[in-house]
Amino acid sequence: MKPVLVVGAGPVGLMTALALKFYGIDFRLFEEDREFSSDTKAGTILTRTIEAFRRYRVDRAVLARALRLDEIGDIERATNTRRASVMTEHLVDETRFPFVINLPQHHLEPVLADGLSDLPEGAVNLRHKLLSFAQTDDGVVARFETPDGVREVEGSHLIACDGGRSTVRSQLGIAVDGTSLDVRYMLVDIKVDLDAANPRDYPYLAYFADPAEWMVLVRQPHCWRFLFPLAPGVEEATPAELEAKARHFIGEVNALEVINTVTYRVHHRIASTWRNGRVFLAGDAAHLITPMWALGLNTGVLDAINLPWRLAWVLRGWAADSLLDGYEHEQRPLAAHGSGEMAEAARKLMGGENDGARAMSGSAWANAMTRSLLGVSLDVDGSGQWSLVKTERGAVRVGDRVPDMPLFEGRGGRVYLHDLCDDSFVALYFTDVRRRPVLPPDDLPGLRSYVVSRWDAPLDSGLRERALLDIGNRLRERLGCGDDTVVLLRPDDHIAAILPLGHADIAGLYNRIRGHA
Repeated sequence: MKPVLVVGAGPVGLMTALALKFYGIDFRLFEEDREFSSDTKAGTILTRTIEAFRRYRVDRAVLARALRLDEIGDIERATNTRRASVMTEHLVDETRFPFVINLPQHHLEPVLADGLSDLPEGAVNLRHKLLSFAQTDDGVVARFETPDGVREVEGSHLIACDGGRSTVRSQLGIAVDGTSLDVRYMLVDIKVDLDAANPRDYPYLAYFADPAEWMVLVRQPHCWRFLFPLAPGVEEATPAELEAKARHFIGEVNALEVINTVTYRVHHRIASTWRNGRVFLAGDAAHLITPMWALGLNTGVLDAINLPWRLAWVLRGWAADSLLDGYEHEQRPLAAHGSGEMAEAARKLMGGENDGARAMSGSAWANAMTRSLLGVSLDVDGSGQWSLVKTERGAVRVGDRVPDMPLFEGRGGRVYLHDLCDDSFVALYFTDVRRRPVLPPDDLPGLRSYVVSRWDAPLDSGLRERALLDIGNRLRERLGCGDDTVVLLRPDDHIAAILPLGHADIAGLYNRIRGHA
């Protein structure tokens, strides 16, 4: 079988490669630079991305190098008065990772790349600049400029993770909709002791709101990071001016050193289409999102959650090619409209406006779900219902990300819902296991079924190996399901269907999803 070609080894390209490795799909990753990113770019990684790290087996390595935080601070800069923070402690029943983390991109990428280090030589290819590509009846042929001359590589599909100036998107002639604002942000990394010598007790991630000049303060593992807007026409500040600005924000300190700076434009631009035959756009190649509220990198990782399992199903022969169409259908609205709504909320709140910010209008739990990206809901059934924003806590609905709650297997071990979804659709039959419900056989590839009950399955029931113990009906009550309900989960943790047990043709529904009669 031909490998999948992944062009671009930034965070989204690396995550896509890790996903393909996890699903056992052969791939080749190409990056035109001689090394992974050294730019001090994205610095905050949200909970939904950390869940993807777990699935793709790099969570421990990333967390070992990152700073975990349970508070996203909101501070009135003029008075230094704290407003209501987002507290991720409200997520303890939703995820194994009830926090967000700070880790700069140039520290993250080598960790992700190390997750590919056990692959055969040739899987990861640096100093390979894409020149052109062509689609054939059964694949894609790509030509790369390398130190040893032009190299031609054949693949089954091509995933373009090659950034905002995507060569792939350009050669396909795909238009980009949206705007590039006349706004620039300046990111400054500063060596300063705000812990002991000059204690400030700021949250590790704090947003300082001010109509005149807002600022974001981020405690990175090795330094403090400032992000603030540059006025139109203003030149980049000198190191001395940046030191003065930092002192203006945080007060007088005994020592301060500027160690890195980056200036970039603010965009909200979306590719008009994300699929052309066997070629897909992902990450910045598909969408350039404002970095406010850490939406840039983390929105891209949502792409690396949605597309790879679909490719795995198709390349294994488990699904028809039509399954791949769902990637753009589900992900593009999130980038085009969902992230835009959140970015507008961020802009209003940072500028001191309190009206119209629906993205932060909910309960403490809802706001934590929104800001961690655990509130993402996809249009999985063509209903047009999707969202990145939670405003209240209630029963889950089709398209929601399912909470990663624990259950207990027949053998006695604890298992989390997202573990069950690793590389499989999962049908959960919520019913009384004592009544000996009849489960369909697990004879369709990529689909497993379990009975879920607060009653442990008797050893003579014949269901012990396919039963999950839900202590106190905690999972069923969290989902808002009644008795005798079936919930179908996808390999990306999203709910594909919620059906009454008596009318649930899960095999038929699964076959329709994967494009099989």
